[in-house]
Amino acid sequence: MKTINVGLIGFGTIGAGVAKILLDNQGIIQKRLGAKVCLTKIADLDIKTDRGVKVEDGVLTTSVDEILDNPEIDIVVELMGGYDPARAFILKALDNGKHVVTANKPLMAKHGDELFGVVDEKGLSIGFEASIGGAIPIIRSIREAFVANRIQSIEGIVNGTANYILSKMSDENCDFDVALKEAQEKGFAEADPTFDIEGIDSAHKITVLARLAYGTSVKFEDVSVAGITSITAEDIECAREFGYRIKLLAISKCDGEAIDIRVHPAMIPSDHPMASVNGALNAIRVCDDMMEENILVGHGAGALPTGSAVVGDVIEIARNIISNAQDRVPASSFQKSEIKSVPLKDISAIESEYFLRFNVQDKPGVLSKISGILGSHGISIESMIQRGHGEESGAVSLIMMCHLASEENIQNALKEIEQLEVVCGKSNLIRVER
Repeated sequence: MKTINVGLIGFGTIGAGVAKILLDNQGIIQKRLGAKVCLTKIADLDIKTDRGVKVEDGVLTTSVDEILDNPEIDIVVELMGGYDPARAFILKALDNGKHVVTANKPLMAKHGDELFGVVDEKGLSIGFEASIGGAIPIIRSIREAFVANRIQSIEGIVNGTANYILSKMSDENCDFDVALKEAQEKGFAEADPTFDIEGIDSAHKITVLARLAYGTSVKFEDVSVAGITSITAEDIECAREFGYRIKLLAISKCDGEAIDIRVHPAMIPSDHPMASVNGALNAIRVCDDMMEENILVGHGAGALPTGSAVVGDVIEIARNIISNAQDRVPASSFQKSEIKSVPLKDISAIESEYFLRFNVQDKPGVLSKISGILGSHGISIESMIQRGHGEESGAVSLIMMCHLASEENIQNALKEIEQLEVVCGKSNLIRVER
């Protein structure tokens, strides 16, 4: 029976999960694959800490070269994260004729085109399912299940930390800081949660998905990104009154002429299928010309969910090795000759419905001034709520839902409104997605 040898770089939380799956489930893997998958080497700077996974003597090493230069190893799994030296290790593995699996979303977002080019040139495979959505098979779905469909949009709740915080705020009426602290205490958020709460992690993921969906190079730096730190308990409560839930969405839409790609908090109707996706779960909605919409929901992080996606890629590549079909599916989803340049739409050019919150003085004529400015920019008000009476601070919250309008007009109107003496501080804007 053929043996596929695997080398693992990075023995942290996900690495330990991958090792556990490969070792504990080797029997079922062998029955389904028709070959043995052997975890030959694990490289990490720390090989003393107990990860709760028992490996054979000689498997652990502090030298990554024992993996990259080992001619017996067929597949290299990179789980150390970050740009460098992860990129250098992957390139060396490919240069040495080894297939690669990674869960490194920042690397794939920034250097994916380069890695796809090397993989194509050498006739090798790269698996990166675990880089987006944990156990959700979104990459395999786009590259294979939806291969005949013209994808029109992808929208996703792709960061479990942000979703946990917003769910906590929605369900328990608590403030952002309280929800963040609990997320950290429960291990859903890092000590430094910046990438999660500022939308950067979600932007990495939608960059990769847009590249696969539309057959074009998308630069992470060009994605419009806004996080959830400006969302207040009052926003959550008002959203509920209007019939919405607030989620951090990663969005990409292609109309055939340009790609609209962005990450920001969004209000979605309470009866929307993704509105009930709460806690640390992820959900991704794909809309195309054949099936209208398809929503995939699952665990987006964690040792075993992410490890399961990594092992799935290992098994897929092992099948390719056995059948000598390494380039069966293009890494970038499209044939190399069909990768085209598609312009990105500036966020100022989009149209949306809007939720607006102003902190204003409780005086007569304030509403007429604000509505007058909105009207002068072609923005009509659908409904409005005033909260408070201004007895203590002299200020109240004025909340409006606006009909479809252009982003440019909304931003110009807000700049003008914020100059009014009756407006106290910066306003808050949340776009509506249906």
